[in-house]
Amino acid sequence: MRHAQIVSETDRGGIARGKRPAVLVTGASGIIGRAISLAFAATGWHIGIHYHRNTQAAGATLEQVRADGGEGALYQADLRDSRSMRQMAEAFAKDAPQEWACVCNAGIGASDMLIRQRVDRWSDIIETNLTGTFHCMQAVGRILCAGNGGSIVVIGSHAGFHGTTGQAAYAASKAGLLGLMKTAALEWGPRNVRVNLLLPGWQKTPLSQSAMSDDDTRIDHALHRTPSIESVARMVVHLIQAEDVSGQIWNCDSRHL
Repeated sequence: MRHAQIVSETDRGGIARGKRPAVLVTGASGIIGRAISLAFAATGWHIGIHYHRNTQAAGATLEQVRADGGEGALYQADLRDSRSMRQMAEAFAKDAPQEWACVCNAGIGASDMLIRQRVDRWSDIIETNLTGTFHCMQAVGRILCAGNGGSIVVIGSHAGFHGTTGQAAYAASKAGLLGLMKTAALEWGPRNVRVNLLLPGWQKTPLSQSAMSDDDTRIDHALHRTPSIESVARMVVHLIQAEDVSGQIWNCDSRHL
């Protein structure tokens, strides 16, 4: 059993005064997680910046949040360990006793053709992307259901619908998130906990750039382009705040599902 140390570095007193809504963003040390964190900061939210190993990148996200006039705190936890995620959720709830939400963004990928897929790499991706999101949602859901409700947005992928050559484990993990999200929405809806899944489209990140060409023209998209990361981040903020929406799949792209 792996146990990551929980580190909570709360910004100087802002959230303790209960003045701002708060959101916990997993994988906030990455490119998409950082963009989401900055979008929330721009609208006055306190940001819980989750990371696993990359302390430097998480710190850079926090610096940008503060530079944009926002507030934030760092939380270190291992998605694959249920105890670690529960401790993180409890620490965030203690720091943010008022209205709060969660964006389940963290994930990993690897390129392997199905017939050559190594079992250990398969297991690592499924354990992180699918089981890790389950751990996060379970830990957060317990707290939100026991309180006044809240909102959870899960970051999915078109690969979960279409599959992607060389990405069997990643596509399978993202497909599993659909059933997880819809079930959570049904079970937690009576407690006013909203759960939705958002598809960010192709974004140039360390996970995807090897599969993306230098030509940004996408003829399989109605707009012949992928969405900007800023547009995706703003949609996450909007969806978190949509009070009457749950159990839905939101596509930020112009590609048909």
